[in-house]
Amino acid sequence: MTMNKPRRIQAFEKSVKNKFYVYNSLFLNLPFQKISNIGMLIPLLLHVCRNDLESGKAPLEILNSFFSDHTKIQSEREKIDFMFRVIQYVERQVVLYDSVEDSAFAQLRTHGNELSLKDYIHLSDNKRKRGVLSDKLDTFSIRIVFTAHPTQFYSPSVLDIIDNLRTLIAANNINEIDLALQQLGMTSLINARKPTPCDEAKNIIYFLKSVYYDAVGEMYSYIKRNVQNSVFDNPEIIQLGFWPGGDRDGNPFVTSEITMAVADELRMTLMGCYYREIEGLERKLTFRGVDDIITTLKTCVHDTMFDPTKTLTFEDIITPLYTIRDALVSTFNGLYLEDLDKLIDRVKLFRTHFAILDIRQNHAVHKQAIQEILKQKNRIEESLDELEKNELISILVHENFLVEADQFQDKIVKDTVQIISQIAAIQMKNGEKGCNRYIISNSEDIFSVLFVHGLFRWCCRDSGKIAVDIVPLFESMEGMVHAGTIMQELFDIPEYRSHVSQRRNRQTMMLGFSDGTKDGGYLQANWSIFKTKEHLSAVCDHNNVKAIFFDGRGGPPARGGGKTHRFYASQSQKISNHAIQLTIQGQTITSHYGSKAHFMHNCEQLLTAGLSNSLYEQRNAISNQSRQTLDTLARLSFEKYTALKNHKMFIPYLENKSTLKYYGETNIGSRPTRRTSKGKLELKDLRAIPFVGSWSQLKQNVPGYFGIGTSLKAFVDDGRLNELRQLFKDVPFFKALIFNSMMSLSKCNFALTGYIAEDPNYKEFWTLLFNEYTLSKQMVLLISDQSTLMEEEPVSKRSIEIREQIVLPLLIIQQYALQMIEQKSGYSGDYEKIVRRSLYGNINASRNSA
Repeated sequence: MTMNKPRRIQAFEKSVKNKFYVYNSLFLNLPFQKISNIGMLIPLLLHVCRNDLESGKAPLEILNSFFSDHTKIQSEREKIDFMFRVIQYVERQVVLYDSVEDSAFAQLRTHGNELSLKDYIHLSDNKRKRGVLSDKLDTFSIRIVFTAHPTQFYSPSVLDIIDNLRTLIAANNINEIDLALQQLGMTSLINARKPTPCDEAKNIIYFLKSVYYDAVGEMYSYIKRNVQNSVFDNPEIIQLGFWPGGDRDGNPFVTSEITMAVADELRMTLMGCYYREIEGLERKLTFRGVDDIITTLKTCVHDTMFDPTKTLTFEDIITPLYTIRDALVSTFNGLYLEDLDKLIDRVKLFRTHFAILDIRQNHAVHKQAIQEILKQKNRIEESLDELEKNELISILVHENFLVEADQFQDKIVKDTVQIISQIAAIQMKNGEKGCNRYIISNSEDIFSVLFVHGLFRWCCRDSGKIAVDIVPLFESMEGMVHAGTIMQELFDIPEYRSHVSQRRNRQTMMLGFSDGTKDGGYLQANWSIFKTKEHLSAVCDHNNVKAIFFDGRGGPPARGGGKTHRFYASQSQKISNHAIQLTIQGQTITSHYGSKAHFMHNCEQLLTAGLSNSLYEQRNAISNQSRQTLDTLARLSFEKYTALKNHKMFIPYLENKSTLKYYGETNIGSRPTRRTSKGKLELKDLRAIPFVGSWSQLKQNVPGYFGIGTSLKAFVDDGRLNELRQLFKDVPFFKALIFNSMMSLSKCNFALTGYIAEDPNYKEFWTLLFNEYTLSKQMVLLISDQSTLMEEEPVSKRSIEIREQIVLPLLIIQQYALQMIEQKSGYSGDYEKIVRRSLYGNINASRNSA
């Protein structure tokens, strides 16, 4: 039987599955204080949960039967204590599995079918293709932007344990693994308090200094080695972006003081990385005339590592390094030149900023600020509505007001003016790239951009020009429909077009997958974003502007996640392909970019996705007939999803049957889960992460597929199955969407909440969800001609199955607690703690749950 398995599956079972079972048995038998017997009961509990769920029992019945049949536990207090202990164990089992799987990454990759950069270079079998590839690498860039959205909660100490475990498991060092597992068992995985924005920033900076500094440097060296171009010099090809401390949309805890502190922390951490490398070089560069230069540079860099008032410019660092290089080449036989060149490359990559700090704020805040300013300047009495459109445009682009933060009482308006004024100070310390992008969420008209343009003119009058890219974020269906018209109107305004010229004739535009999917449903949102990118690309081309797209993507398909390379490699030739920029957040940071090997692999996949679109652009062309089919599918899906959103039980179901209300009570992120805490909950006020995460905790994953089944079934009923199969075969973008929806469907387990089918208030709504899940699963298998979900991704499928098995007891406990809360147990406070605590393990087990 084993011989018939694909080599990659054999490698997975040998290096992941079997290893995990061995180390898991070791872990479950560790003698932890107070919970020595719990580990022995967990395999039995898993067996009972699995069998009883399949037989249709509810979580309440499953656990009560387990307690009576397999333990001596009788009191409710004892049951609660047991459940807390199980949660602690399962959380650590998830960490162990992550470590085992990560340690096997290199082995599994050798059996994969992804093409490397080296492969693409070798496949460039003619002069034209080699020229296209060389030109593309000279100008192309990828930017990975790390955010602090609340789906990641490990502290640096726990991350160190995970990193250590990964190394030990790869080496099969059983004795040290035993000690590390004991350490893991005794270390708290949970934050004692909510993290501040600075805490969130420092957690991501941990990865910058311990992983990305070396990974980006080595990736750049790898590219230089393999590119058949002796003068290759494109340090912008890999860029890091940073949102913690800069993203203030809906987060009142991010202030201008926080932003400056984070910018300082980024720079000082980078100086520490440079210092270690310079110190190593100092031991080697002991030659007369060179030794003094390297020692002086080391001293200067050391002075900037701990004092935020002391800084060095890029030129202060790079100039002495080039002086040393000239001496090594001319006088010292090029000794240690390779070591020096690696440092020079890293200084060119990171300069003095390490990562580019983005500022983001909501359009509504800018509108409020402009309104306050114009009231103070006696241009309006109360509202901007008093002005005609052209009057307001003229004021924003022509008037020269002096605006300072102390003119305002409102805290958010004051901070908005402060941070715009402060960007120049950050650029003085970290260089222009330290903070040169301002993102406007909820952009739906030209004033989304013009308000910010006006604020920069008025708050930074001394600078003469705006050294910042102004980036509209289109995230609603309404915003996407009008995006092309909005940008054309902006380019038609001479003052704004002049600003774009000053920014190298580049216009960055952000597309929001998270809120887009929440607003329009999975298929409609993704197809709308695809078409919006095509339209915006055409508008920019018409105006001789390079369109740069920045994708706000989350972990799961419901928030634009899933298989990233497949998605970007499926973009049509009508979509601008100058760069790939995307947000990375939460567990995706640790799962896809948490180690050097992971980071380099996923960066390379983004790079090759961009290259493939240039080399084989016709492959992704979509015919007019296929576009009409996609339009109809998206419309039908949208109608089904809209009907669900408008269902009278939609919000009550989330509020009363899911973990939604508990997200904001966890110590995961600093940002509130709602945009406003006032009044009745509405979908528009709900942030995408708790929205998608709540469906994930229910194991229903509604935003990742809902409406697909209905839309596909309409075509099948109309005798158009072959048309759908041809679409799946011919259109890589559609295939990518279907494959990613399969991932969402694979993580569903409606048996977990089957008891709701008996609830008089919610049975109709639950049945509606279940029927669409069943239909979607049936339809995607039918059009893809597969017998099981994720048939073409067997390793990912196996990994999901093991993860879902690990957390099944935790899911049962969570649902048990929700049922007990609903029954108004005398221990409701304890059960609410169980629900909150169970969120953590479930989130991490999925690796891309929210």
